[in-house]
Amino acid sequence: MINNTIISAQAITATGNEAGGHAIVGDSLSVEIIVTAVSGTTPSATFSVQWSEDGVNYAAANPADAFTAITAVGNIVQRFTTKGAYYRLAWVVTGTTPSLTTTIEVAN
Repeated sequence: MINNTIISAQAITATGNEAGGHAIVGDSLSVEIIVTAVSGTTPSATFSVQWSEDGVNYAAANPADAFTAITAVGNIVQRFTTKGAYYRLAWVVTGTTPSLTTTIEVAN
């Protein structure tokens, strides 16, 4: 099993994704999202796993590859069945001046 810290205590303030991807090892991926601080008016972040066969072109395979929206401090873990040779994390952030201090840990 390979453990990776994708994001370490980073303030996420806008919609985005990882610049690069990660090779998959195995048939599943476990993602833990830890939010330690939240500010702004109605801040919300929805994280998802995007998949790729070539490590260049990424897309979410289906809605099941997304977490429920995160609006408060806490953590959530979700396991995904591998749907490509590579993966990366993406997020959609909404609210007025939202900021979510986030750490993302991945095991596969």
